[in-house]
Amino acid sequence: METSGAITDVDGLAVGHWTSRDRPTGCTVVLCGAAGAVASCDVRGGAPGTRETDLLGPFGAVERAHAIVLSGGSAFGLDTASGVVRWLEERGIGYETPYARVPIVPAAILYDLGVGDPSVRPDAAAGYAACATATSGPPAEGNVGAGAGATVGKLFGLERAMKGGIGTASVRGAGVTVGALVAVNAIGDVFDGPTWLAGLRTADGRGADRSMGALLAGTTPLRTRPATATTIGVVATDVALGKLQTHQLARVAHDGLPRAIAPVHTGLDGDALFAVATGTNRAAADATVLGAMAAEAVRVAIVRAVRAAQSIPGFPAARDFAAG
Repeated sequence: METSGAITDVDGLAVGHWTSRDRPTGCTVVLCGAAGAVASCDVRGGAPGTRETDLLGPFGAVERAHAIVLSGGSAFGLDTASGVVRWLEERGIGYETPYARVPIVPAAILYDLGVGDPSVRPDAAAGYAACATATSGPPAEGNVGAGAGATVGKLFGLERAMKGGIGTASVRGAGVTVGALVAVNAIGDVFDGPTWLAGLRTADGRGADRSMGALLAGTTPLRTRPATATTIGVVATDVALGKLQTHQLARVAHDGLPRAIAPVHTGLDGDALFAVATGTNRAAADATVLGAMAAEAVRVAIVRAVRAAQSIPGFPAARDFAAG
């Protein structure tokens, strides 16, 4: 299998970012084409912030989503989906009802209100603007869109954290493509295999610490409130899947998170992954193969998010942090 590329290697998708000029925050939209894509989701951790996820359950009446939104701004950021709905409606895209076409736009948010002025957050206008920038080319990574204010390694507070970001990857094999786009804002540390990339710093801020090591030693973490972290993303494939199969793909894609983040799925995280199947590729796909590809795409996207991130005041990035 070949691992590289971006979620937009999956035919039928376009990605757009909006990034605030006033503080590190933003939103990212994945547009699924005029017909939409079969979609589902799986939510882990104790503090999710989402929209339309019940509809995407395997027994929900609507099969297709027309866009997926990832946003900063905590619960305020869910407003971005309204802007995406407006953009789609203006173009006649939506679920056909007797009186109107209703765009189906699920969304998930991450908490970045501790980075800069918390009164600045993505809104409906930001979601609309993200749609206007969407292209089928490789999306930007790092400090853009939903990754602009993302941080990692927050088990003992933001003072010891580092910069997260947004990343993408694709895996090609067996005649099919699976891609992932992930905004990494985890409580835990991020690893590339055994290599620590970013996360908890020592108390003086100069060295690399290990969140899992501290926990296993019995160190009590900071009494951080739930919903102050979260890793959110979209997994996509070009093969045709049913709603239940797409739900299973979202579930197994979560296997990529613990391969790159530790700890993960904590009570402080609201980790959520959406899955979409565009059906533009009529090749037969084995569910086990697809699941393995999805988990690997998620893992690589997480690593790329952190490697592409750039330092901001108070939060060094992996690329320029020399642990002392």
